[in-house]
Amino acid sequence: MKKTLKAKILKLKKRMNNKTKPLHIHILGICGTFMGGLALIARELGYKVSGSDQNVYPPMSTQLEEQGIQLMNGYKAENLDCKPDLVVIGNAMSRGNEEVEAVLNRGLRYTSGPQWLSEHVLQDKWVLAVAGTHGKTTTSSMLAWILEHQGFNPGFLIGGIPLNFGLSARVGETDFFVIEADEYDSAFFDKRSKFVHYRPRTAILNNLEFDHADIFDDLDAIKKQFHHLVRTIPGDGLIIAPEFENNITDVLEMGCWTTVAKTVINTDGQWQAILSKADGNQFKVVFDGEEQGIVDWTLTGDHNVYNAMSAIVAARNIGILPANAIKALNIFKNVKRRMEIIANIKGVTIYDDFAHHPTAIETTLDGLRKQVGTEKIIAIVEPRSNTMRMGIHTQSLAESLNKADIALIYQPDNLDWDLSALKNYAGNIEICIALDTIIDRLKAEASENSHFVLMSNGSFGGIYQRLLDEL
Repeated sequence: MKKTLKAKILKLKKRMNNKTKPLHIHILGICGTFMGGLALIARELGYKVSGSDQNVYPPMSTQLEEQGIQLMNGYKAENLDCKPDLVVIGNAMSRGNEEVEAVLNRGLRYTSGPQWLSEHVLQDKWVLAVAGTHGKTTTSSMLAWILEHQGFNPGFLIGGIPLNFGLSARVGETDFFVIEADEYDSAFFDKRSKFVHYRPRTAILNNLEFDHADIFDDLDAIKKQFHHLVRTIPGDGLIIAPEFENNITDVLEMGCWTTVAKTVINTDGQWQAILSKADGNQFKVVFDGEEQGIVDWTLTGDHNVYNAMSAIVAARNIGILPANAIKALNIFKNVKRRMEIIANIKGVTIYDDFAHHPTAIETTLDGLRKQVGTEKIIAIVEPRSNTMRMGIHTQSLAESLNKADIALIYQPDNLDWDLSALKNYAGNIEICIALDTIIDRLKAEASENSHFVLMSNGSFGGIYQRLLDEL
């Protein structure tokens, strides 16, 4: 299944070159992780690509500009005066947006990002999809790296920048494509989850919790979408899931027509991880009772052990031996903004982590605590996801921070609820209404063997460079 796609790509580029100009795709919401990756793929295929967004910041903006993609700041009708052949509309766009209204009023051709990807990239590919509330980006990056390490040269679209690759998306040179499969809706005109467009043959279902409260009423609504994904996986494909993820089990019990492989940690099962170190920094991989090798890497936490096991099983589904997958993981560099060490200043280690949900925060801090023991950990959190901004996870957010000595929570002016309610559930929480207050507090706490973990899925007001300058 390693048939090259070079001829197919060359044929497409030749067809475009025979026209007076390349086909022009304009992307609304181009700096989102998914749409930015889609832009890179379209550019690689030979399309002329432009796009607009109102939140333009690195690393995505830098990545796009380096590829010669025109970025327009803000959503304006005049952005469409270039008369693109097709407009790809991101799921953050809604009716009333000036540029969306101009697309409709001018009768321009438009589609959603997942639909475009399905029709122009994923057809005839062996799609390996990674779904779940947590771990999609990291697991997708692991899986893509395993395939790359073993010479499979896969295509991929990942919601972050894997440090082993340095970019978030590419077409690839074979019929294998790894994709981060998000359950968020596709567009204002297509409320299905993105992942139902992808038709995977190999699917990892990491976990399932309530999230995206802005579009899902409850957990059952998300389970229904996950089951729509399960319905698209062929009978001779493979589904991979942790043994004890009860919500995933519920989804599979709604109907499953595909073989399921289950993973476990430190207990009996077909695919076992046996921890050599409590922080997950080293573990044995066992399949059907036989040891396959030892993962010895820089990552920590049970969540990353599960991510690694899923990637190993998925790679085996396309013919990569577990021992070879393990070799790849032992030199895996993780993903930008996933517990990325951005500085070590006078004994203070500063991490950038793309935290978006209490469970992700809890597992990340638990892994760090097991690694550093009694050393000081300070978590600095910006509750930026739609669900956390709505106050849905008040108690669980507070409790997720219990492995930190101090938790500094940023409350900007435009947050809809009073974060002081978090103090009802934890004694280590301090609420800060200004970034300067956070920086002053961290300067006061800076000492040898301290760990500052900045947790946000956005730019956090540019606190990163400001903190480094102050320290």
